[in-house]
Amino acid sequence: MNQIQALQFGFKNFLKVPWILRPGPLVSLRLSASSMSSKRTISSSSKPISAMAEEKTEGKRLKALVDSTPDCVKPVLKENGMESVSVGIASFKDNPETIEKMTVQELRTTLRSNGLSAKGRKSELVSALKLFVEKINGESSQKEEEAECLHEENQVQNVSIVSEVHELRKSNRASKQSGVEANAVQFDLIAVTTKQNSSVESVEVSGGKLSKKKRTMSSETISAKADRKDETSMMQNEPWTMLAHKKPQKDWIPYNPRTMRPPFISSDTKSVKLLSWNVNGLRALLKLDGFSALELAQREDFDILCLQETKLQEKDVEKIACLIDGYHNSFWTCSTSKLGYSGAAIISRIKPLSVKYGLGMEDHDSEGRLVTAEFDSFYLVCGYVPNSGDGLKRLSYRTTEWDPSLSNYIKELEKSKPVILTGDLNCAHQEIDIYNPAGNKRSAGFTIEERQSFETNFLSKGFVDTFRRQHPGVVGYTYWGFRHGGRKTNKGWRLDYFLVSESIADQVHDSYILPDVHGSDHCPIGLVLKL
Repeated sequence: MNQIQALQFGFKNFLKVPWILRPGPLVSLRLSASSMSSKRTISSSSKPISAMAEEKTEGKRLKALVDSTPDCVKPVLKENGMESVSVGIASFKDNPETIEKMTVQELRTTLRSNGLSAKGRKSELVSALKLFVEKINGESSQKEEEAECLHEENQVQNVSIVSEVHELRKSNRASKQSGVEANAVQFDLIAVTTKQNSSVESVEVSGGKLSKKKRTMSSETISAKADRKDETSMMQNEPWTMLAHKKPQKDWIPYNPRTMRPPFISSDTKSVKLLSWNVNGLRALLKLDGFSALELAQREDFDILCLQETKLQEKDVEKIACLIDGYHNSFWTCSTSKLGYSGAAIISRIKPLSVKYGLGMEDHDSEGRLVTAEFDSFYLVCGYVPNSGDGLKRLSYRTTEWDPSLSNYIKELEKSKPVILTGDLNCAHQEIDIYNPAGNKRSAGFTIEERQSFETNFLSKGFVDTFRRQHPGVVGYTYWGFRHGGRKTNKGWRLDYFLVSESIADQVHDSYILPDVHGSDHCPIGLVLKL
């Protein structure tokens, strides 16, 4: 066989080596020295003896390198007519400096065997191999980091569950203290310590192989079982318990009368309970199926009921004057300038000392918006403040005439005894009092003029918003428009108030909302005052 035939034969066998044609993950092979020496070599007889001696010496050095790293040996390849060895990646994992000591031939062989380019000077080859080793190590450490993150997430989840258990217990105690046993939410809490097993995959590099291993990680978790309705059911049956606001502050919470009302006052403490409600047409309310004024009175056991927007005419009053058995004192005012419009009333089982209708000013009293009852220790003013109307047609009248007149009136009453002003005051005072403040800046009831008037004529004059004082960060609405079905999603306004003189503000035991009472686009509000 001549030299050309020998070269062709060797090249054909060289092409049969499968790993040369398949770049990708390396397969670790253990090759003995004898198997290496059995490989056929092809040399040119025309080479000088000195060159052949150098090649022989190089082959011995490579053999010694293989023997010193038995787990990291790569397939034997032919490179320029002589045997060469591709050094395994794992040998560089803990000692990357060995890359610097490799020859150019070793560097090229190792790079090619990993499917990488082997072109360039030695410094470039060293850099390419180092980057490849760093990439392999990075993938392994990333898997370990993911496992660690999973462990940390489990710990955070455990802390969250423990916090929820404490909150549920706290809520349960508050419900029991409130005395509302029939409607209180009962929580069945079961704290259980469990072992939770999680399988985490880790990647190890050994002998040039990327191997996956599973290890079991256990963590202690505390679970709580609460017998309560899910959020969807809660939203349908009690939408007011879900926080509804376009721009809520982080510390705001929804008003829930079942959990936020204080315990009942003992029978030994003298007190009076008042209820106020814009009924949006009393006759229509009384015709509703399922509504009973008597049942409402029995449930709430109020002493005095104030109504606004009754829409009654004087001829209708006699028919329903005795609306509720046991409440024999009722006082009604009706609109005379526009029939079936406005109207207000006070219905009481306590006989007042005196009663007055209107502000005593003809320009304001024809719409039947105000009734005042004097009792032993306070004046009660039931009012229905004019709405600024579509297009804000009555905004100027409301803010420059009505509000100042009403303010002067109650301040005059206050000279003899404290005053309680209640009713639909037609103003959402702050952004917390309306679902969509940004979208209603020019809507009647939330204009800057009305809000400033409310502040100037009432709050700055020494009258206290009892609900807001008791619940400073609580979102509670009293009005939901029929047009957009806002009550189902709790997208409402707080337009109804109990304002009291500062002198009796500390006697307020409870200022509350009854969002579960239907029949109007407003709901009733209540006040319990110690006497």
